[in-house]
Amino acid sequence: MRIRLFGGLEVVSPGNRPVRFATRKTAQIFAALVLAGGRAVRREALCEAFWPGRGEAQARNSLRQALVDIRRSFPAGNAARVEIESDLDTVTLKAEPGTADIWVFEQTAQGDDGGLATAAELYRGDLLAADAIHEGLDWFAPHQRTYRRIALQVAERLSQAAPQPGSQEAAACERLAERLLAADPTAEEAHRAIIRLCLQRGQPNAALRQYKLCQEALRRELEAEPEAATSALLEAEREVARPPEVPAMPATDRQPPSRGTDQPSVVVLPFENLSGPEDEFLVEGVVEEITATLSRVSDFFVIARQSAYAYRGRFVDLAEIGRELGVQYAVEGSVRRSMDRVRVAVKLEDTQTRAQIWSERYDRAASDIFALQDEIAGQVAGAMHPALLKAEIEAARRKPPESLRAYELMLRAYPNIWSATSDGNRLGIVLLEQAIAADPGYGRAYALRAWGHAQNLAYLWSSDPDRERELALADAETAARLASNDPMALTAIGAALSMCTTDQSRAGAYIERALALDPNSAWAWARSGWVAIYRDQPQAARRDFERAMALSPFDPLEHNFTMGLAAASGLEGDFAQAVRLTQEMIDKNPQVTWAYRQLASFSAFAGDIETARRAIATLRVVNPGVSIAVMKKSHPLRHIPRLFDTFVEGWRRAGLPEE
Repeated sequence: MRIRLFGGLEVVSPGNRPVRFATRKTAQIFAALVLAGGRAVRREALCEAFWPGRGEAQARNSLRQALVDIRRSFPAGNAARVEIESDLDTVTLKAEPGTADIWVFEQTAQGDDGGLATAAELYRGDLLAADAIHEGLDWFAPHQRTYRRIALQVAERLSQAAPQPGSQEAAACERLAERLLAADPTAEEAHRAIIRLCLQRGQPNAALRQYKLCQEALRRELEAEPEAATSALLEAEREVARPPEVPAMPATDRQPPSRGTDQPSVVVLPFENLSGPEDEFLVEGVVEEITATLSRVSDFFVIARQSAYAYRGRFVDLAEIGRELGVQYAVEGSVRRSMDRVRVAVKLEDTQTRAQIWSERYDRAASDIFALQDEIAGQVAGAMHPALLKAEIEAARRKPPESLRAYELMLRAYPNIWSATSDGNRLGIVLLEQAIAADPGYGRAYALRAWGHAQNLAYLWSSDPDRERELALADAETAARLASNDPMALTAIGAALSMCTTDQSRAGAYIERALALDPNSAWAWARSGWVAIYRDQPQAARRDFERAMALSPFDPLEHNFTMGLAAASGLEGDFAQAVRLTQEMIDKNPQVTWAYRQLASFSAFAGDIETARRAIATLRVVNPGVSIAVMKKSHPLRHIPRLFDTFVEGWRRAGLPEE
């Protein structure tokens, strides 16, 4: 049995299955009891905190129902040995020692130095993360602050213990410090921990760079300077304050490169070699491959490797690099080889604000260096794409509407057309129409609008499905003429065609072209998976969806990837797995209401008629006119009899009316 509260609530049964609670409020009551650590919690306090403003009787009844839901998840004699004990005044959660991460964290963080690495690995983020913010609830806020303060102490103590460079303790300390800084860039204890680790590794320039990061964050956020304890670390290492002299770049190299104005610009800076001189070729190879891979993505303007190489061995402020090269974003990283393992750390930063947009670590066997470079470069490109696009979207949102160009209008459309909601999709189409009005030759805007109309058709968001199909196909044809070398546009065209027509060969051809241009596009791999679904090829579909998720695990369209895996399981006859995946997706993305039609059919075939009927009831709330006849006009699978007939039979069992 495992209960995790750091970074978000996660409860896993002894059989390694997730435990899910009936409501979010029930989950938070459970978390509050876990926080008590076996101590009794007053019912009155829970009622006041979780149901403020309600009468005492109503609040107590709500608490009573939440406790019933928790007990239902842990029936008497359960293998997890989790029990709720209560009387008229108090409630207590009883569980085995070591069941919850916070219990082990408290014990190891307050003990001797030997347990600090364990505590560091347990702290995966703020207590409950975003789950703790709900309806003004402040029960968890003091606990969040307390645990973060303890985690900062752990990072500092662990770094002061001078762990051996490359050891598990040093790695745990660095990971903890980076997690803490991601949540609070002004956390000096975390900065000091990383500075100490850099100095222990003999990397004074890296230590100075971390000090500058600390200094800039404090000035930006608090209008303050680093504490004396932070500055003293560098004063003791005089060489750190004097980076090696490197000849200045020629004046011609300092001119911002010429590029189109509608692309985010990126430079991949030389990575730090955390191993030794013998591994310099490996470091250079990783950087070279990442640069080359990103250069193949048409959404990025990537600075040439030669220009970036001029910064090797120098400490230069990111803002200065941004000005000299005319770039908005920079990729930094490090490479370390230890025995037969290679670890590559990568982060994407804004050169103007120094904000960290994305970071990741890759830990791989070093058996085939060239394959390793290819793999990491592909994953970096796949993960950076949505992260960079998100940053561009946020920048467009901050810009006054009257100064928006076609590109920025399209950026504003992205989150709406990806929202998986009727209202969001409608707004996305409006923004794309404005982008097309501003630039009638903008092929990507036509392609995305085609996909928007296809979603209206497929997800029952329109009362005139025939009209939506007509609009989608017209936009797809226009986009095909205007955007023949744009991977995202080609993916959107293929998606629209696969959802609106029977010609899966043509749809697949557009997506194959997109993957040839950008083999690390998670969305293109996912749409390739859907084409395989429409062709009744579940195994091929599964491979494509899994590749999409590996490339971009936090993609804005991740819910669509998961539904693809569910569909593949359904086609293979594993309806229980299809139900599980669909339910997990709905739990994470409750706005994706169209998924209830899959849940209904999968549940019916899995023998869970009660869940199937509830799914149909929910579907009919958001789509009152839904029926089997409507599905036959709109569902993307309607032209594949073996597949669609299975869905129809499931809907009939679940109670969906014929008309």
